[in-house]
Amino acid sequence: MTDGKRMQTFVLIPGAWLGGWSWQPVARALIERGHPALALTLPGLSYDGSPAGLELADAVDYVVGEVERRDLSDVVLACHSWGGYPATGAAHRLVGRVAKVIYFSAVVPERGTSMLDENEQYGEIIRQAIKATPDGTVPLGLDAVQSALMPGEPAPLQELVSRLLLPQPGGYMTGSLDLPPVTEIGVDAAYVLCADDSALARPGTEFAARLGVDPLVIPGTHMTMLTSPDTVAEALLSA
Repeated sequence: MTDGKRMQTFVLIPGAWLGGWSWQPVARALIERGHPALALTLPGLSYDGSPAGLELADAVDYVVGEVERRDLSDVVLACHSWGGYPATGAAHRLVGRVAKVIYFSAVVPERGTSMLDENEQYGEIIRQAIKATPDGTVPLGLDAVQSALMPGEPAPLQELVSRLLLPQPGGYMTGSLDLPPVTEIGVDAAYVLCADDSALARPGTEFAARLGVDPLVIPGTHMTMLTSPDTVAEALLSA
């Protein structure tokens, strides 16, 4: 027990183009508060393997495999942005190990709807990018960091994050889940929304409504886990 709460293990799942590095400041803040935390980097989003041919199922398999390999229990899956897809898929296979799923400015997937189809504004751009790249990936440039992911943040930080991004495997964006929300299988869920998030495919309130919950709103943009990790850690612990 820590501060009257169970010693839950937080498994942190990054969004598109991101690796475990994006969650590391929050992981440290959670560990400092007495909660084990693991920040995952999904297949294809590091320099030690090819992103070509990867599908959404590969990301789900990886999350499930890491939880089972480490024999984790009383797990909180905290997911960011596109990470709502692998988190949801994994939660359905980890019933008994997962206590809660927290969607942090994340997509709550609808049955049979891919990220590409969820994002009406950029879906066609994503589709064309997949066709145009030799490995079927979706790159993201500095302009997107400046305008959507981290608007208003210091330029050196925006540039650093831009250099850390890796092309997103296209299959991660075209894949969908034939699954209901985790709340329909008895898994607790919460939604944390950054007040100035302009990068979500839909308003966060719509995603929270898919779970039947009201969002916990905190200050910040889509990448607040980098700019205010303590605020995010406290939100995850109280959600």
